[in-house]
Amino acid sequence: MAAHHVQFRVYYEDTDAGGVMYHAQYLAFAERGRSEALRDAGASAASLLEQHGIAFVVRRASLEYLRPLRLDDLVTITTEVAECRSASVRLRQTLSRDGVVHATIDVTLATIRMSDGRPVRMPEPWAGIMASLVASGETAIA
Repeated sequence: MAAHHVQFRVYYEDTDAGGVMYHAQYLAFAERGRSEALRDAGASAASLLEQHGIAFVVRRASLEYLRPLRLDDLVTITTEVAECRSASVRLRQTLSRDGVVHATIDVTLATIRMSDGRPVRMPEPWAGIMASLVASGETAIA
């Protein structure tokens, strides 16, 4: 997959009293980036829930802050699928401004059946979509 890129602006509501983006907002921006990457691939989280009763949940997230983002910065969120398994997907995301990386996030999403919260395989065509988004040089695992 060519990496997916989307931009969002840092608003006052995203910052602390000093105009620095609040630490939890990095995760919120990453969530928006993942949602847009899925949508642009033709697969929205809402349709997975509506059609199959399945949702993505964050199983694990690792965030490294490298430098602060600030009020009014235009942030680029880059999302790449690193690994795809039958009931989970691991993504690598970066938040950058003007080509400089400010944070990196490694997140694993699991698919669960909403009726009982148990892990479940991704249905077709979702599994195929996710496997096709694996970053070049990596391998998809069925």
